[in-house]
Amino acid sequence: MKVLFSGANSFSGYWFAHTLASKGHEVTITCTRDAGDYQELRGRRLDRLKSCNTVWSTSFGDDRFLALINAKRFDVICAHGAYVRDYRSEDFPVDVALASNTHRLPIVLKNAKDRGVKKVVLTGSVFEADEGLGENPLRAFSPYGLSKTLTAQAFRFWCDRLSVPLAKFVIPNPFGPYEEQRFTHYLMSTWANGKVAGVKTPAYVRDNIHISLLALAYADFVARTPFGAFEKLGPSGYVESQGAFAARFAREMQARTKLVCGLDLSTQTEFSEPITRINPDRPNSAALGWDESAAWDELASYYGSILGFQSPT
Repeated sequence: MKVLFSGANSFSGYWFAHTLASKGHEVTITCTRDAGDYQELRGRRLDRLKSCNTVWSTSFGDDRFLALINAKRFDVICAHGAYVRDYRSEDFPVDVALASNTHRLPIVLKNAKDRGVKKVVLTGSVFEADEGLGENPLRAFSPYGLSKTLTAQAFRFWCDRLSVPLAKFVIPNPFGPYEEQRFTHYLMSTWANGKVAGVKTPAYVRDNIHISLLALAYADFVARTPFGAFEKLGPSGYVESQGAFAARFAREMQARTKLVCGLDLSTQTEFSEPITRINPDRPNSAALGWDESAAWDELASYYGSILGFQSPT
């Protein structure tokens, strides 16, 4: 397939684009800035996507994006990129994010349909409203989650109105190589410095999944025969409390390194987020060709290389 993919410089975006290309698809990625503007981790991700065609300084819905659609016949548009600046903030600009994520969406879809695009695959989040499984009502976790909810509704509305097949791929909590400095990076860097890692919210039940498995599920989902009715997939990984996941992570890393992976689980008293939010669909890892032990090996080796401790033997 010929795939047009936005947002490949992000953690999940890099893995999705890389895996699509490794499966033999012709992947064109769009980046919103010039090549020289991507440094450090985002730059390293893009350096590893040399097998993809890269179009710089192009945002979803702008003139260059429309020209790209009109110049080349794509089979699929993967709308993965989203406005995420300060996504943890209560002041996250929902209106700005929605406008960016859906910029000239009807025009994009009309042009894509005229040029033979068979489907659009939108990336969603389990932290949106009405996604995943957990306590009802399934409210959005945050203003960022609200922006993703509204973005999905806009795509659903316009794809339905313009008769463009739409599919949605819902992400839970991915972890793995080339991730930003989030929870598992914090654990590894703390242990690499010989300290005990604290877990402040061990009671939340979340859905942590190896990014390599999630990416294989994504590539398989995108490659299916053209969709008619709306389809959605929400792959699920380790469904357990964050305390249990941290203990799992510690066991796997301690078995593969010489680190002492100590944990200090707090007694959680504040619950500003839903206690449980998980995805519903268990991937068939064997059918996807995924090896769990190899994924843990890869993760330990990656952190050994960037944090300076001994890699797996």
